[in-house]
Amino acid sequence: MDLPVIDLDLFLSGPRNSERVVNECKKAADALITYGALVLHDSRVSAADNSIFLDLLEDYFAQPIEDLKKDERPELSYQIGVTLENTEKPKCAADEPCLRIIAKLDPAERPLDITAHAPDPKCRFFWRMAEKAPYETQFPGLNATNIVPQAEGLRARWTPIMEQWGTSMKSAVANLAEMTAVGLGLPAETFKDAGRYGPHLLAPTASDLVKYGEKDTILAGFHSDLNFLTIHGRSRYPGLHIWARNTGKRIAVKIPEGNYLLVQAGKQLEHITGGLIKAGFHEVVVNEKTVSVRIRCHSNHAKENLTIPCQTIEARKVQFPDRPLIRISSTFFWHLNSDFDLVPIPELSARAFTVREEQARMGKEEEHSVYEPMKVGHHVQK
Repeated sequence: MDLPVIDLDLFLSGPRNSERVVNECKKAADALITYGALVLHDSRVSAADNSIFLDLLEDYFAQPIEDLKKDERPELSYQIGVTLENTEKPKCAADEPCLRIIAKLDPAERPLDITAHAPDPKCRFFWRMAEKAPYETQFPGLNATNIVPQAEGLRARWTPIMEQWGTSMKSAVANLAEMTAVGLGLPAETFKDAGRYGPHLLAPTASDLVKYGEKDTILAGFHSDLNFLTIHGRSRYPGLHIWARNTGKRIAVKIPEGNYLLVQAGKQLEHITGGLIKAGFHEVVVNEKTVSVRIRCHSNHAKENLTIPCQTIEARKVQFPDRPLIRISSTFFWHLNSDFDLVPIPELSARAFTVREEQARMGKEEEHSVYEPMKVGHHVQK
């Protein structure tokens, strides 16, 4: 199944009150309500910038563990800098409501087993991309200063590349927040203004495919995200699965080549819409397409370029023998301001009730959630 493709160019170039623009905004909001995810087309986004970013992160995570440890900040709950493998645990593994969601899925559509799953073998790096608020935040730990790796070959490249790619994704997702608001019948600035001073994070993950490259290895266990919207660029390796709200189907995500990004709803968006939009569940695993896909596979040393059966992992070894074999996710977390009062919007809560009734009539009764008013910072920390 293909996710709806939303044209951000139309929103940015057309009159905001034109029928075409308003309909595209409704399409975006409906996609998030129905699927919890969409594909976003933004011609400002450069595939070359994403590739340069992936190269940088491969180089970073190929460093010795003792060098990576210099960038750890456990005293800040890993909210900045690096988080090493086998640290993050999939929340669903011990969360009863989440386990009930899994139990309701058809056995063939369930995620790989996380009930006995150890912490995720992925690493992560958090790079803050926030605008400083003109007030003192109640949540300084969520707004810490960035860490720049000091290794030769990384230090000078780091900030320009992280900022270039991070800014591209931040701009795209902030504009989608505007489209979503319009599509829900709200003023365009409703969500964008609420997220202006949010602790946004460029948050790539890294999985060592030499150590963790066997089929059905869980790299990131079944979970949803705490932020407002998550946006992804293309990874060099397949393996991301999402679950559409309306179907309960496990969908292998395919982001088209070029100026396309994947966007998923997070818990903050679910909360403020009273459950009208649900945070999207997803996992990252080594699947059959990670290890067995037919592509043009050639070596610079070969006399001919031949199309042959070639594993994705093996193809990288042949085509780029000097590059680290590490799966990088090109991920950005867009947050609402930490000090923002997260309260469900009444008219959206009413629509959410109607949607839940419709789901129940179709035999797809959803887990009931209570969305208590709270600060966004408390929502992240709980």
